[in-house]
Amino acid sequence: MLSAVDTIFALSSGQPPAAIGIIRISGPLAGQALKAVTHDLPKPRVTVLRNITNSVSGELLDSALCLWLPGPNSATGEDLAEIHCHGGRAVIRAIEQALEQLDGLRKAEPGEFTRRAFTHGKMDLAESEGLSDLLFAETELQRKAAVRNAGGGLSRKIDDWQQRILQLSAMVEAELDFSDEDDVAPAQAETLQRLAIALAEEIRELLKRPRAEKLRDGIRVVLGGPPNSGKSTLLNALVEREAAIVSDIAGTTRDVIEVPIGLGGIPFLFIDTAGVRDSGAETIEKIGIERAHEQFAAADIILWLGDEGQGPDSENLVEVSSRSDHPEHIAK
Repeated sequence: MLSAVDTIFALSSGQPPAAIGIIRISGPLAGQALKAVTHDLPKPRVTVLRNITNSVSGELLDSALCLWLPGPNSATGEDLAEIHCHGGRAVIRAIEQALEQLDGLRKAEPGEFTRRAFTHGKMDLAESEGLSDLLFAETELQRKAAVRNAGGGLSRKIDDWQQRILQLSAMVEAELDFSDEDDVAPAQAETLQRLAIALAEEIRELLKRPRAEKLRDGIRVVLGGPPNSGKSTLLNALVEREAAIVSDIAGTTRDVIEVPIGLGGIPFLFIDTAGVRDSGAETIEKIGIERAHEQFAAADIILWLGDEGQGPDSENLVEVSSRSDHPEHIAK
């Protein structure tokens, strides 16, 4: 059974091979573990070069920079040690095996370092989620939003709101309790109303922003329309590659095609769907049409390439005049 008081270790840098690999050890036995593989415990917060050895076999594993960070002034709030070794797979694997042989140490579970930082008050929930988003950020918008949250931007904003609400509450109480006393100046109703409206508007503006899931997964843009209306051609033009097969044969696209892409730093998920028609579709195509309707229901934006007024009933619908460069369309 896993315990929050265990001493844990894990590779905290990117997957090898890399120039440097950072192995982090956190918990009550962190200092003892570092001393076991280096035969020395360096001064706190001073980077030193040490030979890393297997304490059982005595084999030299690597020469690495080591750090000793006693708690609570560490990233996790616990005693923390770091080994900055060469980033080859064999080197990292050998050091991890040497640590695993030490009594009281175990490999960390995914996210366990962040969970311990949260438990010890080194970051709040918003900062923890921001750190996770930052690690997986692929677009500029994702990076900026994650940096704000990981740096405590959202938490500071919420703390500010909380203090302003408490001040408004105190002003209301003073108005109710002491308005009949001459030595206490009551808060004016107009001032209270103005401050409350301003605060409510700030909260409302934040809630209007895209949800974090949209920034992580991308804005879902579904291309819909009847068969042979140019959906796949538009998809290929948007993503600038041949992501979908283009043919004059109606019903070429029978399944959902998803293509993630970043445009202007904003993540999008473009989704091509089967052509929608009421009759003439065979069994496989009917399944594709059903899936198209499922995508319409889950879309953030629907680009409808069919006749005006024939698209799905959705406030997110955008009608597109498709195939406007085709000779048949020009002739009309």
